[in-house]
Amino acid sequence: MALNRIYLDWNATAPLSAAARAAMLDAFDLPGNASSVHAEGRAARNMLDKARRQVAALVAAEPANVTFVSGATEAANFLLTPDYRMGRAPIRIGRLYVSAIEHPAIREGGRFEPVDVVEVPVTPAGVLDLVALESLLSAHDKTTGMPMVAVMLVNNETGIIQPVREAAALVHAAGGLMIVDAVQAVGRMGVDIQALDADFMIISSHKIGGPKGAGAVISRGEVLMPKPLIRGGGQEKGHRSGTENFHAVIGFGAAAEAAGADVSGRNAAIEALRARLEEGMRRAAPDVIIHGASVARVANTSFFTLPGLKSETGQIAFDLEGVALSAGSACSSGKVGESHVLTAMGHDPKLGALRISLGPETTQADVDRAIAAFAKIAGRRKTTGEAA
Repeated sequence: MALNRIYLDWNATAPLSAAARAAMLDAFDLPGNASSVHAEGRAARNMLDKARRQVAALVAAEPANVTFVSGATEAANFLLTPDYRMGRAPIRIGRLYVSAIEHPAIREGGRFEPVDVVEVPVTPAGVLDLVALESLLSAHDKTTGMPMVAVMLVNNETGIIQPVREAAALVHAAGGLMIVDAVQAVGRMGVDIQALDADFMIISSHKIGGPKGAGAVISRGEVLMPKPLIRGGGQEKGHRSGTENFHAVIGFGAAAEAAGADVSGRNAAIEALRARLEEGMRRAAPDVIIHGASVARVANTSFFTLPGLKSETGQIAFDLEGVALSAGSACSSGKVGESHVLTAMGHDPKLGALRISLGPETTQADVDRAIAAFAKIAGRRKTTGEAA
């Protein structure tokens, strides 16, 4: 990366951490397959088990309840299915309820038929509407099977923290299953699968400084599990067959351990940087709209609209100023489209929005450069009616 550029897109992917890099380099020296019984295989298994413990600790789970997958999208497709088993007994899920602000990996509904996926609205503040959720669950036809609800703990665009624990209480009162997408939450707030009352949780390696290509499904127990998405040699207790992406998983484990260390102290410093950033943006353009500023957010995320500036134009303009940020979810093959999150919050999606997401390596100088770039772009918008 060029020395004169600054990276403020940590929600899209975090740079590989030193801990993950070192762990992966050690793993590259091991020739064994973790499923082999010889000494080399046992050594690989020991490293894999260590990574499982590290990932479990990040969300206060049991290591035995961690299933490694290729990432959050595979995890969503694994969990979002009508077909579960309680031991050997089949369990049927009737409908899937997802919030209107979910990541596309969840909103697509996994293995459910589209007609069986129900959208739950959010409030204008961008928070899951618990009254609406309770109403939908009350009307659920239990003869079709149990209800399943999937809600993200932290929204990837706004950084808004969702009332997952309260939602889980409603879901379990209705006899349903609660799936929590914690991809943007781990490392940015304390996460405890038991305290949140989640049945299953999804996390991703590359969001916390691990390598791309690894993720995890974490369950509260070992009895209730979905029908496997990938079958074969029976790895991961038969829940996800195929030789594990060993080196990526080892890096994932190391990144998880680092992400779980001093969460509150690290994020207090990041929150101070975001406050500086947003204060600077408001000074430069008093009409800037910072989405979610009135509710609880994780410390690192600022999702903002600058009236008169299109998302595509803004992203290019910042890039030309040496600032890497995004226009929301980094999941559309480079396309910048209208934000479904803005739509769900009642905003005109054509207004567009940009997301700055900070990380542990972000400095005050980085923030000041971002403010300067913002002021320059906002000023050009005011004087010419164009931003780039």
